[in-house]
Amino acid sequence: MTLPAQRHLPDPGADPGPDAASGPGRELAEPGFWQRPPADRLAAFARLRALDSPVFVPEGAGHWALVRHADVQEASRLPKVFASAPGVTTPEPARWVRALFGDSMVNLDGPDHARLRKIVQRAFTPRLLAAAEADIHAVAARIVDDVLAERPDEFVSAVASRLPLEVICNMMGIPQRHRAEIAARVDHASENIGVERGLASRLRMPGRGLRALARMQRMVAGIGRERRRNPTDDLISALVRADVDGQALGARQLGAFFSLLMVAGVETTRNAITHGLTLLTDFPDQRDLLLSDFEKYADGAVDEMIRHSTPIIQFRRTVIAEHTLGGRLFLPGEKVVLYYASANRDEAVFPDPDAFDITRSPNPHLGFGGGGPHFCLGAHLARVEMKALFRELLTRPVGLRAVGLPDLAGSNFDNRVRSLRFAFEQPTA
Repeated sequence: MTLPAQRHLPDPGADPGPDAASGPGRELAEPGFWQRPPADRLAAFARLRALDSPVFVPEGAGHWALVRHADVQEASRLPKVFASAPGVTTPEPARWVRALFGDSMVNLDGPDHARLRKIVQRAFTPRLLAAAEADIHAVAARIVDDVLAERPDEFVSAVASRLPLEVICNMMGIPQRHRAEIAARVDHASENIGVERGLASRLRMPGRGLRALARMQRMVAGIGRERRRNPTDDLISALVRADVDGQALGARQLGAFFSLLMVAGVETTRNAITHGLTLLTDFPDQRDLLLSDFEKYADGAVDEMIRHSTPIIQFRRTVIAEHTLGGRLFLPGEKVVLYYASANRDEAVFPDPDAFDITRSPNPHLGFGGGGPHFCLGAHLARVEMKALFRELLTRPVGLRAVGLPDLAGSNFDNRVRSLRFAFEQPTA
């Protein structure tokens, strides 16, 4: 890799040094940083992108912040240098947690990751995907029917959460009797990920989240056992039955995959949908443009919603091979964090990055990851879900708009919305 002449390569063995605690990366380590207004956080990332090389963030053991689009993309595509194991979240999952619950696909590398991903990809047959897409449109229509009939005023629970939860449960073949409990478990498992809390809460909440995951995994393991005996035309049946290579998911692997699908698939899509309604309310010219020809502009609108909101803020990686990136030589054992929220506002890639522009083209956002082996498996279905729902929300006789600001969780992991009030633009007939 050729480095720009003006960049300085530090001593390969250099420690961040005592100045790291007061350096430019200190801002991201401050407890209140993620509770600050989004515009303030984005301005901080813009300042970091303007520096010559990645900065050290003295949070816990510390990490190097990758904030430019090119750097995040390059690291994502080099799994033999920047490994996902032992974990992509902050903090990394404890060994006993991994032993108890199994390794999620996002925390694996190399042959282990490839084998699991191959099993899952084979399970997503064309027939299953076609059925899922048809179901998405039916569920979206039913949700908006309910909204028009019941006239709720909170968007996350009434609309945004329902669509991905129902679609995934239908696709997996989860019996109706389990769904309310699963929804509650998902909320408990994810409600405090990346959120700064007091000592008492930190001691109490991990147990609550882990109990929620354990119960959810036990539930799906029981369904998996039943599907092995009596398979049906659903995703769980496809995952637990051996294919021609004799490969299938065991009970713990199925539980880990289901937890990933529910927590990641439901949370990320519901947050993108919620931010999408806010954006269309805040940028009425873009809403009008979308409504002028929905089929023409919808795909671009969905991708711009994902870029602008960036549902997953960051993932971490562990350096396992020496490599020069972004003006710095990284050494094995160091930690880096891929800040997708910053990469998706990189001025070098996105002109006027803070604008919401549904005609933005090209739009190489990293909302589904930076490419490489960990690119989001659910990207296509998430796009289909968002497009189907916004078609129903915007093209019915009674439109919707966000009211006030979304109640953000203040997480350093995902751009989570706890609630958003909404209203009808005109009274129903």
